[in-house]
Amino acid sequence: MGLFSRKNTTESAVAVATLPVDPALAALTGDYTIDPSHSSIGFTVRHAMVTNVRGTFGEHEGTLKLDGSNPGASTASIDVRIASVDTGIGDRDNHLRSGDFFDAEQFPLMSFRSTRAEQLGGDKYRITGDLTIKDVTKPLSIDLEFNGSATDVYGNERVGFEGSTEILRSAWGLTWNAALETGGVMVSDKVKLNFDISAIKNAA
Repeated sequence: MGLFSRKNTTESAVAVATLPVDPALAALTGDYTIDPSHSSIGFTVRHAMVTNVRGTFGEHEGTLKLDGSNPGASTASIDVRIASVDTGIGDRDNHLRSGDFFDAEQFPLMSFRSTRAEQLGGDKYRITGDLTIKDVTKPLSIDLEFNGSATDVYGNERVGFEGSTEILRSAWGLTWNAALETGGVMVSDKVKLNFDISAIKNAA
């Protein structure tokens, strides 16, 4: 079952082919609120050239707008509170919040606003939009997998997605580093962002 419009593989075509509307897909149409208690937004970055550090942002909020009749019109909006970063080590978290990295006091939010949605095949999709960190806005594409929909024990209609993307942190002004005696640097420029999203359909 698809959520977003199928990508047009014919470069010369002007219009994207219209797919038959799946009744199950049409039933998902509506506005959704991301459930932070059942969602995770995190990152993985190489440390000292030999290992990975993983972290999450414990405070985030967002909305989804799913359109089953015109899936390409679906949108996503997410705000992440930088001060909620957690890598399991307090000193490292404080360093990430400082001016060397995110400068959480001056720039408290990391935000994503989608501009395009497309189907890659099956339940795999790509959301493209604008990622803003430290008042720097750059385009970003996130590959996602639709995990399905269900009604939970409280009667909430839910949808689930998971996915990831990679960025170069320097493109958003996150340039702090330290040289290693053996060569290389302390923190990789490449960062993997990870998303595991559960969203609840808003009451009509």
